[in-house]
Amino acid sequence: MLEQCLHDHREAIEPWFATRWRQTPPPFYCSLDLRNAGYKLTPVDTNLFPAGFNNLSPSARAASLPALRAALPRVAPGSRRILLVPERHTRNRHYLANVDTLCALLRAAGFEVRTGLPPQAGEAVSATMQLRRWGDRIGVDGFIPDVVLLNNDLSAGLPAILADIAQPIVPPPGMGWMRRRKSGHFAHYRTLAAEFCQMLHIDPWLIDPLFRRCDGLDFRHRQGMDRLADTVDELLRDIAGKYAEHGIDRAPFVAIKADAGTYGMSVMMVRSADQVGGLNRRQRNKMAIAKDGMPVTQVIVQEGVPTVERAGPTQAVAEPVVYLIGNAVVGGFYRLHGRKGNEDNLNAPGMAFTAVSLADSPAGPEPALPEARRYAYSVIGRLAALAAGREIQELSAD
Repeated sequence: MLEQCLHDHREAIEPWFATRWRQTPPPFYCSLDLRNAGYKLTPVDTNLFPAGFNNLSPSARAASLPALRAALPRVAPGSRRILLVPERHTRNRHYLANVDTLCALLRAAGFEVRTGLPPQAGEAVSATMQLRRWGDRIGVDGFIPDVVLLNNDLSAGLPAILADIAQPIVPPPGMGWMRRRKSGHFAHYRTLAAEFCQMLHIDPWLIDPLFRRCDGLDFRHRQGMDRLADTVDELLRDIAGKYAEHGIDRAPFVAIKADAGTYGMSVMMVRSADQVGGLNRRQRNKMAIAKDGMPVTQVIVQEGVPTVERAGPTQAVAEPVVYLIGNAVVGGFYRLHGRKGNEDNLNAPGMAFTAVSLADSPAGPEPALPEARRYAYSVIGRLAALAAGREIQELSAD
């Protein structure tokens, strides 16, 4: 079993990570959507501006404090005053709870924190949250921060007030979806997975989802659909080949996702190339626009990974979401959906969350996962964070 294999090799795995972290610093924070098929455990999305801190368990929140104290000096030495720039979800109570929790964790870790929003035409913002600029520095209501912490994925681009400021911004603005691509992240992850699995003498496919990129698309006007169908067909054949190699008796499927974007938008699961040509207007409109109204012209076609996991009182279909601060796995939770199947996208309206501890001794009533599973989640989470660190290095080199 893959989980046990990773756990049994931890004495080799931990020094391997220690060496890689010296070469590649981790992002300040990130979260990973994982899929555990039993025979395969992989990340399917890596978010560098994570929401959902409010869903973390008490043990995860406790583990976050030393991780925050260690992570911030690495990216912004000497910083004590933090300005958090969130998304503009003024009516989304779940996201606002995430912001409140993140601020509370930063304060509990010993930092002074304020939140601020860039000015936007036609929108009234409280004076206590209105970002202002003085020369090359920004602040809010007399508060001048040492560092700006983004919890905004910049899908619509970098606000002008944040451009060319003296204070460091973390994560780097170039890692927002205005520039970052999922296919680029998974290319870095693939290289790392190959290095890692060579050490363990296992097939990298066991921890790495196959994928292709397809661009030049216009879903509303059906442009590029033949090319997308061909890409889907090629990937389905590759997955079927891996299934045959590993003795897996099931039909392959793929996820088509906007190559830039989050919140589960512009995602569809398909099981044949014919489904691409047969998309109706509603399906094409759904795929055509990503977050903040950005048009989808490029997608990642990613191997679909079923989930064997179930969670919650009704044992609904579930997938783990793992949170890291720096290179420390601080915890996670299950995303679950009572109306979805084990091959569906669970990041959809109607989803729910249930806390789970990744600590050896939970600090609250939440259940702890078996030791081998906790460690496996930690390994895959750190591999994805390391891939994100390489993305940041690549950005810095440009």
